[in-house]
Amino acid sequence: MTAAAREELLDGDDLLLGRLRQLSLIDLDALTFGVAAELRGELVAAYADDLADALMRARQRMGELVKSIAAGPDPLQLASAPPEVRARGGAGEAASRLAARLGDRAETCRQLARLDEACALLLPRLVEVDKKRAPR
Repeated sequence: MTAAAREELLDGDDLLLGRLRQLSLIDLDALTFGVAAELRGELVAAYADDLADALMRARQRMGELVKSIAAGPDPLQLASAPPEVRARGGAGEAASRLAARLGDRAETCRQLARLDEACALLLPRLVEVDKKRAPR
């Protein structure tokens, strides 16, 4: 399977999560061990820039997910309606649509949680990497 074919199987969130996970696996000390000082600085800067870019992309995507979660009607609005309204003929269809919305919202929340967890591991690392590349 080619790389392009693999990417077609993955959606954008999976690719972003994969990138974040790959960045979390990099041991900067091991990467720069025995490397000349000039090249070491370039490696640290490249890693820091890639890490910052991935976190910024995650932030943007997380904002989109939060908007999606909050958008639309309250899926539980039918619960606060009087029993007579819930018993009407079209209420069953409305309940099915609203239940589907709850399921969609739950999946979006899970995706947001996966991104939150990945970013929670990497944000402190970004600060540490920036300390290493800061001029002394």
